[in-house]
Amino acid sequence: MTEDYHSLLARREAMRLRDRLLAPAPRAGATTSPSGRATGSAAGQAGAWDGAADQELIVRNLDLVTPFGEVITLLYEAMFERHPYLRKLFPDSMEFQRTHLEHAFRYTIENLHRSEQLAAFFTRLGRDHRKLGVRPVHYQVFEDALTEALRRYAGERWRDDVEQAWLRMLRFVVAAMVNGADGALAEPASWGCTVTRHERRRPDLAVLRVRTFEPYPYRPGQYATLQSPLLPHAWRPYSLARASAPDGELEFHIRRTGPGGLSDALVTRTGVGDSLRLGPVKGTMTLDEDPTREVLIVAGGTGWAPARALLEELAVRRRPGTGAYVFVGARTADDLYDAPALARLENRCPWLRVVPVTEGPGGSEDGSVVEAVARYGDWTDCTAYVSGPPAMVIAAVYRLTAAGVPADRIHHDPVVGAVAPSPPPLGWHTPDGFPA
Repeated sequence: MTEDYHSLLARREAMRLRDRLLAPAPRAGATTSPSGRATGSAAGQAGAWDGAADQELIVRNLDLVTPFGEVITLLYEAMFERHPYLRKLFPDSMEFQRTHLEHAFRYTIENLHRSEQLAAFFTRLGRDHRKLGVRPVHYQVFEDALTEALRRYAGERWRDDVEQAWLRMLRFVVAAMVNGADGALAEPASWGCTVTRHERRRPDLAVLRVRTFEPYPYRPGQYATLQSPLLPHAWRPYSLARASAPDGELEFHIRRTGPGGLSDALVTRTGVGDSLRLGPVKGTMTLDEDPTREVLIVAGGTGWAPARALLEELAVRRRPGTGAYVFVGARTADDLYDAPALARLENRCPWLRVVPVTEGPGGSEDGSVVEAVARYGDWTDCTAYVSGPPAMVIAAVYRLTAAGVPADRIHHDPVVGAVAPSPPPLGWHTPDGFPA
């Protein structure tokens, strides 16, 4: 009963904040309260918000608030000074969080003229942020801290019309995130799970199997964020490496990216019986509802994990007469860490053609995995899935787009860096980071 009561309170709080966010926006030059909130009104509702106009205004005055890293430092200083209790919602190291927020700023500004796309993205993000303990009231705290940071950094050059554009942008994003959180109240904010298998395939790579305490809905090709009690509040994205299995276990392929982070904890300090937590599933790199085209999969490194899950599902759902090609890139033959599983798939699936590509000294004649794909044949009639290191994903998507594969038939998860089919005008990108 207590949990139901608090859920109802959270729902009421979310609805009140959403109503306030969707209220008429302030007029340029409107008076402000001592807290800095506008008290004026405007004729247009939030639904008629002109994101393109605000985008132009914000971009034209970016020099006032960039580099974003310094503004973000001021933002967190203001937030934690006013509300010290919020510090416990963040990991000890704020480096990843700062980078994540900078990507979010860039992505949002880049897509202000695409309101539906922007709303859909932040609706999903709001659903996911419940696992962090974020509540609707925290968004107002963030707005106040951001306003203070922008004013402090820009100093006397700061202008009211630019500030109002930033606030309209932020409130649009927050409204979408509140909607996402409110619409997901019936599902867990996160899922507890136990490690059932931990295999070190290489010194820097482990394959983990976990079993959740409650059913975990997902589709092959998607990814989830993981958290370990060894690093509280540090969540990182990893792809699910299996299609749905009768034993209910989930599999993740974890590459250690450096000392002290979550990947280090999962590879070197995690074992069978340890507890982890999963955030809500993410990603749209899934098979079509009716997969009638041939499938091309390009995978590098641990990008093989979602590729494997997609192939396992394709083995069940494939239409007769269609096939699949999978190009798997690695630096050396030893780096093909899941070769037995790849061989089993190829042996039992006569419609599957596997092309391993080693890129190091003495490797394949075709060079990189992207070059091998480009030289192999004509892919214009296929549906493509690309997963792996960000540079490889970017290069593969560019090459496939240039070769005539329609952009809506090239699927990949967000990457750190510009994404194809063409360089965005600001050279910016989506903020999720790529599941490794």
